[in-house]
Amino acid sequence: MHKLTLIPLMMSLATAYASAQAPATAPAAKATLKDAQGKTLGEATLRESPAGVLVKLDLQGVPPGTHAFHIHTVGKCDAPDFMTAGGHFNPTTMKHGLMATGGPHAGDMPNLFVPADGKLSVEVLDANVTLSAGPRSVFDTDGSALMLHATADDYASDPAGNAGARIACGVITK
Repeated sequence: MHKLTLIPLMMSLATAYASAQAPATAPAAKATLKDAQGKTLGEATLRESPAGVLVKLDLQGVPPGTHAFHIHTVGKCDAPDFMTAGGHFNPTTMKHGLMATGGPHAGDMPNLFVPADGKLSVEVLDANVTLSAGPRSVFDTDGSALMLHATADDYASDPAGNAGARIACGVITK
């Protein structure tokens, strides 16, 4: 049953990604992701597109495996546990998870697979947020952060998908 549900979602994401070619003048933002020891693990560039926000992420030195990747609700990344970033960005009070009825949170994004060398370069589309002013803007009064978790998101458990510890965090800035 999940395969049948996932196929339209994948097709929808692929279509949205294909149409997400942002013009050069589109609003942009960035984030530097650091681990609990303050070591820079990578950079993210966020660009507004007609389909949402396209996040280009370049990482190195990340533990291999599958990791949850989210936008969190507060633009603070205090080590060692990054709990100052709050929960997932969720301005529309949805349930957590890409596979959850009544979901997803605006900050829920697909899991990322990091290969054995610890390097990853990927682009992810978040169709539920914006860099422009408004209720879904990552630039609300307290800002937002990108978060990489220790394990995969199960796409269903509320409120955080059993994604494990927060291992890297980056404040989203203009």
